[in-house]
Amino acid sequence: MPAAIVIAGVIIAGALFFGLKSAGSTIPAAQGTAPAATAAVNIKDVKTAGEPYIGQANAPVTLAFWSDYQCPFCKAFEVGGVAGITTPAALPDLITEYVDTGKLKIVFKDFPFLGNDSITAAEYGRSIWKLYPDQFFAWRTAMFKAQDQEGDQGFGNAATIDTLIRSQFPKISDSAIQADIAKNKATYDAAMQADEQEGASFGIQGTPGFVTGTTLIAGDEPLASFQAAIDPQLK
Repeated sequence: MPAAIVIAGVIIAGALFFGLKSAGSTIPAAQGTAPAATAAVNIKDVKTAGEPYIGQANAPVTLAFWSDYQCPFCKAFEVGGVAGITTPAALPDLITEYVDTGKLKIVFKDFPFLGNDSITAAEYGRSIWKLYPDQFFAWRTAMFKAQDQEGDQGFGNAATIDTLIRSQFPKISDSAIQADIAKNKATYDAAMQADEQEGASFGIQGTPGFVTGTTLIAGDEPLASFQAAIDPQLK
């Protein structure tokens, strides 16, 4: 009987583990687990031209940030308020301490791996950056605040994003965005795929993931981790 109980427990644990993996869990990256094979990274090798960003274009330090609009750990990093994730949101302090003072440019890269809603949101993001660049970051922040359930459930499909735009962003035409995405979907999807492949080449296996200088930051790390990577570049 004891042996049977142990064997049953092993089988159940294995089923739970592989079930979580097949569901696209973001836990490994978000907890900051180092990539299995760490690649050499350099921000100079990251494609930043044409990508959405905040900060001065010629800021002395660049932080590339790969994310998925459905990822709860990305929400925790950007705006906080995620149940079970206790790390304080680092992005607001990065903006106050580095972006607003002209020291840092943050470049946003797509890594949409959690489902169709992830792809849809990233398409909207690229279209808004193209047509309404001054509205992009406020829209992005609103998207993460509205995020609820991970993956293709709850907020995040085209209809809910359109509702968010109409209710909070009078300067953005949701019909113009829809028309632009219909016309340029293949281009946007190819760019998103290129972002994801580029991130993977640097050792990013989930979201959020970051490269600055020659440092890879894998996961929702506290502000101190970013300060440790950014400050030496400012000396």
